[in-house]
Amino acid sequence: METMKIAGYELFVVPPRWLFLKIMTDEGIAGWGEPVVEGRAHTVKTAVEELMQYLVGSDPLRIEDHWNLMYRAGFYRGGPVLMSAIAGIDQALWDIKGKYYGAPVHELMGGACRESIRVYAWIGGDRPSDVGRAAEEAKRAGFTAVKMNATEELQMVDSHAKIDQVVERIAAVREAVGRDFGIAIDFHGRVHKPMAKMLIRELEPYRPMFIEEPVLPENNEALREIAGSTHIPIATGERMFSRWDFKTLLSDGCVDIIQPDVSHAGGITETKKIASMAEAYDVALAPHCPLGPIALAACLQVDATCYNAFIQEQSLGIHYNTSNDILDYVKDRGVFECRDGYVAIPKGPGLGIDIDEDYVRERAKIGHNWKNPVWRHRDGSIAEW
Repeated sequence: METMKIAGYELFVVPPRWLFLKIMTDEGIAGWGEPVVEGRAHTVKTAVEELMQYLVGSDPLRIEDHWNLMYRAGFYRGGPVLMSAIAGIDQALWDIKGKYYGAPVHELMGGACRESIRVYAWIGGDRPSDVGRAAEEAKRAGFTAVKMNATEELQMVDSHAKIDQVVERIAAVREAVGRDFGIAIDFHGRVHKPMAKMLIRELEPYRPMFIEEPVLPENNEALREIAGSTHIPIATGERMFSRWDFKTLLSDGCVDIIQPDVSHAGGITETKKIASMAEAYDVALAPHCPLGPIALAACLQVDATCYNAFIQEQSLGIHYNTSNDILDYVKDRGVFECRDGYVAIPKGPGLGIDIDEDYVRERAKIGHNWKNPVWRHRDGSIAEW
């Protein structure tokens, strides 16, 4: 009996800042993935084209073998570009496999351990403002948690006035939403160790749900000192791309929540393994996902199977989504509906969403060349965005 074969693929650069991948088979089944690094969509597109040379003509159902081929057959491996390219291909292969067997991806990964997962909304933008009002709106929309950037740019050692401004914003959010509401505070790697220690101490009275990336991932050794000085849960991991990147972070015992991105950290296959590693260290999972509908659907399939998953990021209404939002590209706009702070795990075959391919093709004619802003300090030096 002949096996199904990968017949070809297409890539679509679509607004506001995403890259979609469609993999076709000779049996007419197609799968979708979202391989992208924000601000480097065209670079990742080229990496996908290089990796797909290995896969065209092969059996799409051999996902574990394909993952190892893409990762291990290259002498140079890891990093955001290659791992994001692998991630999108992996998502599309799982989508094909689920459609082939007529089952959602989570059923092929051992079945679901939950029916839904809590989600949070983004508020405040890159330079956080009007956060109290925005938090109230998110609460009225049915969310039970929000996330916001803590600061604008900060020098390695900066003023107490900037710390005071952060505290005023967090206080406004807490006052607006009440005590029993999640507030996640993203330091975004903008805060260096000297300021992080000071800022975290000032935030303690407002009981954040977690603080995210209190230092840049290349400075993760500083987490030991930071973790020893606070009771606030510490989250990190969106700029870590494989189980090998997470290995030392977990064994050091200085993180409470990991945030791998299913479009950056090797896809569904690798993120599930990272999550299982974290579970062995009693560390929670909150996948990073400020991206499009395919990435979110892939996250939800992973969340369904991971005991330690407790909340999911999603980008509906995020400040980056100006020309298009995640629901524009799916046929069923209710698939990610938030009810009482939770989104149900999609139960359709594959990733559980139906992409509006005609609209994808229409918007791909426009494309994008999104880049994150370049910030400078008052002295002219480059600031962390």
